[in-house]
Amino acid sequence: MDALLAEHERLSKSGTFTKTLEDIQKTIDLLVKARETIAANTETASLNLAKLQTPVKNSLEDVHKDLEEVRKYQSKYSKLLDKVLSRPLQRAYRKADTLQKFKDKVLPQMDYDALSSQPALINRAVAMHLLREGQFSVASTFLSEATKDKGSDNMEDDLTMSGTEQDLGLDSLKSESLRKQFANMYHILHEMKNERNLLPAIEWARDKSDELEKRGSNLEFELGKLQFVWLFVGRQNQKGQPKMYEGRQHALEYVRQELSHFRPRYLRELQQLCGAIAFCPNLPQSPYRRTFLNNDAWDELAISFTKEFCALLGLSADSPLYIAATAGAIALPHFSKLQVIMKDKRTEWTTKHEIPVEVPLPPSYRFHSIFVCPVSKEQTTDQNPPMMMPCGHVVAKESLLRLSKNARFKCPYCPNESHPKDAMKIYM
Repeated sequence: MDALLAEHERLSKSGTFTKTLEDIQKTIDLLVKARETIAANTETASLNLAKLQTPVKNSLEDVHKDLEEVRKYQSKYSKLLDKVLSRPLQRAYRKADTLQKFKDKVLPQMDYDALSSQPALINRAVAMHLLREGQFSVASTFLSEATKDKGSDNMEDDLTMSGTEQDLGLDSLKSESLRKQFANMYHILHEMKNERNLLPAIEWARDKSDELEKRGSNLEFELGKLQFVWLFVGRQNQKGQPKMYEGRQHALEYVRQELSHFRPRYLRELQQLCGAIAFCPNLPQSPYRRTFLNNDAWDELAISFTKEFCALLGLSADSPLYIAATAGAIALPHFSKLQVIMKDKRTEWTTKHEIPVEVPLPPSYRFHSIFVCPVSKEQTTDQNPPMMMPCGHVVAKESLLRLSKNARFKCPYCPNESHPKDAMKIYM
């Protein structure tokens, strides 16, 4: 596409008839002048016509050269345009040929579907995804339709729900509180991203201050810090000119009134914020430029807010349905190939808690340990986590207990000795 745009630019500049028209006009001027000369003195007509022959010929040759140049640029542009536009058609033809080739192939089938007997889980995941995406009317309709299903009569008996989980049922009345929670979240995010208004988010963080403190979250301080930055750099007045002095005064007053209670925990950060006043005339070259001139700060804080908001509801920051569907789409080709190989070799899937092939999921989709114990050659689990000995080598907990027998033992990979109680659980 870039090559096409560049060629179009060259065509618009050089592939025009401007010079051609100028040469044609010169030829017309020569003919008009000769006609006037002959009309004034008919005796010199033959002489004037003889003199006119060479200039007219040269002028017509210039016109011909100009047209050749225009045709050259038009030809290049036309060929490149055909090439660019033909690619989607070629891909469509190839896709159609592929579909035609495999139309008689039998799609991979699974003998066991773990979710076929759990429609409640699927319906709950779909409803939850709609609520998380702010599609409240669609979620309400889905919940109403799913509740009418006879198969969902015993749904609440199949699920153990408590607290927020009770809001994840298929009763539209039960989802009302959760709907209000997500409506509030989207309102705060709208104010934050579109209006540059942090006050609703700050008010929410203050109401949830104790819960955020228990989680070790710094969201409330980060919101206050960004509010200080917004005040410091100067809000825009009606004429669009920043009121810098007023902004600094508001920012300092905001620190004294609203952020003073963060002093025991964030004293150094508060000192840095206030110290930036000395660099106000030259912030872009100051040590504080990353804090005060960070264009991504609002988006990063919005992501952090969403994560903490969902965490207080007992939910993950991302939709489980989206994660499951994306991971499944990535893994499906590998499982389909595995099924074909297993069918050809007449083998079976014998492992219970692990898959026989490696699925290249992105790091953000890895929620469990993938460490394999070098002693037992088994993948660690939550019940058998990886343990690091004082020497730095790591083995599974069961291997550690088997080697040590609750006494001092030698590391299987180095001469160091240690006690099982000295080993430390690690998270990978």
